[in-house]
Amino acid sequence: MTRPPALAAPASPTRLRELDLLRFVAVGFVVLHHFAGVRSTVWAGRDAQKIYPELADVAHFGYLGVQLVFMVSGFVILMSAWGRGAGDFAVARVVRLYPAYWVSVLLSLTLYLVCGSAVPYGNGADPVRRVLPNLTMLQDGMHIAPLEVVYWALWVELHFYVLIAIFARVGITYARCVTFMVSWLIIGAFAKEGGSAMLQTVVLPETAPFFIAGMAFFLLHRFGSNIALWLVLAASWALSVHYLVEGVSPLNAWKGVHEIVIPVVVTVFYVVMALAAFGRLSWLRWRLFTVLGGLAYPLYLLHETVARAIVKVFFPHPFLDRWTILPVIVAAAVASAAAVHWLVERPAQALMRPRLAAAMAQIRAGGARPAGPPPDGGPPESGEAARQDAPAVPPASVP
Repeated sequence: MTRPPALAAPASPTRLRELDLLRFVAVGFVVLHHFAGVRSTVWAGRDAQKIYPELADVAHFGYLGVQLVFMVSGFVILMSAWGRGAGDFAVARVVRLYPAYWVSVLLSLTLYLVCGSAVPYGNGADPVRRVLPNLTMLQDGMHIAPLEVVYWALWVELHFYVLIAIFARVGITYARCVTFMVSWLIIGAFAKEGGSAMLQTVVLPETAPFFIAGMAFFLLHRFGSNIALWLVLAASWALSVHYLVEGVSPLNAWKGVHEIVIPVVVTVFYVVMALAAFGRLSWLRWRLFTVLGGLAYPLYLLHETVARAIVKVFFPHPFLDRWTILPVIVAAAVASAAAVHWLVERPAQALMRPRLAAAMAQIRAGGARPAGPPPDGGPPESGEAARQDAPAVPPASVP
């Protein structure tokens, strides 16, 4: 039985740089939250809201930026997977996620050893013993504490990628996308009803609505308005709000306030994504936003690591009070992200992509090697594997 070909999406327009901007802004919210809105490792367990009471009201809700990252990921990952096989999709994800992540893990360990800066979940196993599992990105599944608290979002994103890879193996079509999204929402509700830990682990009912919403917005962007997609979005919005309000952690709870702020912020996210889907934010397609989009993922990974070490060594200091240290740690985090993006990510992707693509080609050929290996740094065997993701992906998905 042959697999039906996937419905070809219309030719992609110019890069959606507004999504790059949205991802960077979302990560910026998370950075603000960790620096000024929550008790975090940056300040050695001190409550950042007491250090920056002037910023606390806004910074407190910066954790919601992760949900915007998930929505953008739903849009971008479906765009990336469309027309690709599972192998090509996997290659694209591996070369996008792992180089910066490996740097983050090793930097976290190095700074811990050099300056003794605290590591999240440091009361658990010795951080040195956690390095190897953390390098795989599978530590959460093994019940091993991550070296950085922000890695939790990568584990969530990895669940989504696996589902999309399976979907790509079957063959992505418009009709199948709608069926997939509706089924995912319903199965998530069934998993909650039955209390199935295994099923909830697979389908992630609390975060699935954000990925599904992003996917629906991509379909609206590609194929135009459809009442079925709007119904999916309405259900996703309702579940998004419910799960966030009811599942807010004690660290982020603000009784009498978060019940109002969360629905408003989530609604704004949906409206902004709808505007992007229908091209109403096309005036934001500046080249600078592509650069910012490239920095979003390493910034998400590194901001606590870098800031924690600086605060440990230089704060308090006669020349660095609370208002001078804040721009210093922000600038250091952004500079570190830029260095990793340009000096590690881009060269590593150029090195890894053709080799992994050739490996996938050999696997598809049943073990037979291709006639000629791609030259170093040259294009991969598959044209689809060479296609760049647009826009670049954080998380991120990805807090």
